[in-house]
Amino acid sequence: MAATMLIPALIDLKAGSRDWLVFVQAAGLTAVLCWLTSLATHHPEIRFTPRLGFLLIVALWLSAAVFGALPFIFSPLPISIIKAFFESMSGITATGATVLTGLDRMPRGILLWRSMLCWFGGLGFIGLGLLLLPSLRVGGIQLLHMESSDKSEKILPRIHQIATGIVLAYVSLTLVCTILYFVAGMGMFDAINHGMTTVATAGFSTHDSSLGFYAHNRAILIIATVFMILGALPFVLYIKAAMPQRRVSMSDPQVTLFFIIIIGFSAILATGLMLETGIGLVDAIIAATFNLVSVITTTGFATEDYTLWGAEALGIFFLVTFIGSCSGSTSGGIKINRLIILWQMASASLTRLILPNAIVKMRYGKSEITDEVAQSALLFIFLYMASLVAGATVLAMLGNDLGTAFTGALTALSNVGPGFGETIGPAGNFSTIGDPSLLVLSYLMLAGRLEIVTVVILFTRRFWTR
Repeated sequence: MAATMLIPALIDLKAGSRDWLVFVQAAGLTAVLCWLTSLATHHPEIRFTPRLGFLLIVALWLSAAVFGALPFIFSPLPISIIKAFFESMSGITATGATVLTGLDRMPRGILLWRSMLCWFGGLGFIGLGLLLLPSLRVGGIQLLHMESSDKSEKILPRIHQIATGIVLAYVSLTLVCTILYFVAGMGMFDAINHGMTTVATAGFSTHDSSLGFYAHNRAILIIATVFMILGALPFVLYIKAAMPQRRVSMSDPQVTLFFIIIIGFSAILATGLMLETGIGLVDAIIAATFNLVSVITTTGFATEDYTLWGAEALGIFFLVTFIGSCSGSTSGGIKINRLIILWQMASASLTRLILPNAIVKMRYGKSEITDEVAQSALLFIFLYMASLVAGATVLAMLGNDLGTAFTGALTALSNVGPGFGETIGPAGNFSTIGDPSLLVLSYLMLAGRLEIVTVVILFTRRFWTR
């Protein structure tokens, strides 16, 4: 992070802005603190344990948000330290909620740093979900490992090969998205920023009106829609696609259901738009699909205030905010694979009530759902709902109206970004929310990004006692 802070410094220096000093100072402080931490924690005999894994994950993401906030704190931006931390946490968790206004006139270095935080956060979460959380029995992507005790079942035999494949796929999607944005009419700076935040399904923009700034350009909205979907698919699929012997195993039930949801709800929204506003079929389909995909992929881009499209549209957007996209992607939410597991469990339980002696096997595609995977999914959904209720309650106690409190907690926990209503809706932001509420939302963003269990387990007494 210290090294990458020099990139926006060079951008500001080239533009003649004195803000380049902000990033140099932040980079220097970050480098020194990290070096001291490395010296203090160096020990050749450290043994990796699940307890250390949980603590390490939270510590890494929390410290990344703290260091990422330094450029905002040192800059002349009129924001408090808490708001700077919130902005950084929103970026590193690829949430996309912002407390900044006047983005169209903001120094380019700050804008680029926000996008870089999103991009690093998205890449980090893919690696986290594919490589580390399964070993801790937390990540929903562990479904891909249900039958992988034998090396022949693994995608690639070595972890570093999987990591390399993830990075190559992520960088490739970002480059292609950036180039297509530029060809479609975006300036190069805007294309680079939006390319990073689109593939990361983060939603930070260089304009206060988000991609509504380009609402007149159909090509840009279509490109954004396509790459938000690509960022919300399991990145394992891209690795398999590059391996001829693995292409036969690319089918995934969550991907199929993901596209069914998008197509079905987009058709309903487009029909409602045509009937309500009288716009043409093509514009209705583009607007409906773009905004729906933006929410279900937990990206958070907006072209307009879709909460004004009517009660049916509001209900759909509210529902998909919970759902999220696919496990092993950059998106947040409950994740579709968990909902499939929950449905299988409910179906099996109902069948046993009717036929008590029946032997019912729960399956996810061709794989059998083990008790461990089922319990993991149930635990996550329980903690998700408990965190949502607790977060909304605390936000309401801090003086926020009930709508802002509940939808703010929901969008933070699902890492969507914009909530509902005039204050934090698609046409607003979090700039008017008080600092104590922003701390609560920052915690919810971190918990949602790290699959909740990873964070909640640190608050149990047994974790700290042997």
